[in-house]
Amino acid sequence: MNEPETLERINQFMRAWGWVDSPVAISFLAAGEYNANYRVDGANGRRVLRINHGSQLGLGEDQIAYEYMVLQALAATGVTPRPIACHPHAEPFGGGALLMSFLPGTPLDYRRDLERAAQIFARIHAVPVPKGLIVQADPVTDIARESAGLLDRFADHPRHEAHDQIRAYLDSILELAERTRPLFANEALCIVNTEVNAGNFLIGEAGAYLVDWEKAVASHRYQDLGHFMVPTTTLWKSDIILTPDEKKRFLAAYRRKACPDMDMDELVTKTRVLEKTILLRALAWCFMAWYEYTQTDRLLRNPETLAKIEQYLDNIPWILASVK
Repeated sequence: MNEPETLERINQFMRAWGWVDSPVAISFLAAGEYNANYRVDGANGRRVLRINHGSQLGLGEDQIAYEYMVLQALAATGVTPRPIACHPHAEPFGGGALLMSFLPGTPLDYRRDLERAAQIFARIHAVPVPKGLIVQADPVTDIARESAGLLDRFADHPRHEAHDQIRAYLDSILELAERTRPLFANEALCIVNTEVNAGNFLIGEAGAYLVDWEKAVASHRYQDLGHFMVPTTTLWKSDIILTPDEKKRFLAAYRRKACPDMDMDELVTKTRVLEKTILLRALAWCFMAWYEYTQTDRLLRNPETLAKIEQYLDNIPWILASVK
């Protein structure tokens, strides 16, 4: 990622497109499963160049423009990166590119930062939903369908036991969707991130932020709240599982900022439904990604991610028991 030829190609690209007008220093910052991020230091300060290499939403070459649109909608919140420019074309990097502000901070600490995370969500969920955002108005059913697609993507997948365990859980979530649909009948939609592990938060003295908006959709707030609390999220970048008291403290802080008129029991109940649903999506994605990591020439590879995927797939009954 930090090869001199890659950094020089980025430098030439940014100058050619007028994204910088003076010499800059470029260094690799971080990579996710579908994007690589580079820090750009120049006369205009620090910025981040994000290069896309795939889409979880099935958007193809439109992926980076979609994320740019989401960041534009969220810019006034002050808790997300400020979008500066977008290059939606695959050339010269094999995927689109997005230039945005650099935000300082370190990953979220679940023991210290629950209330700050709640405040971030409250600001984001108050933003009007922009036109063009993918809608998940029935999130339990929508996530179940997405999970079925992940589970069945590779017909020759060798992990049959894991497949059968996740498939059985999928059936139970489809039943849950039918039972709980009336619960969400009058629920307003908001922008939700859907990928809220500790590494996607930046917490510092200057502020607290949520980054990585590639998979944002319009859905119910409980999708973010549930995703934030499930063990497949908290264990992804840490060794922490939230206790019932910590979950209650997080939801209470969110309620104070975002929905003080909502009954606390209602907030807990609806979030619990999405916790169970998010576990399905997490396991189905791990099942799919295991195949990509071990059976294909995947462009972006992270050994720590593969180790975590295998940990989850080896312990499916334990993970599912955590939200019963």
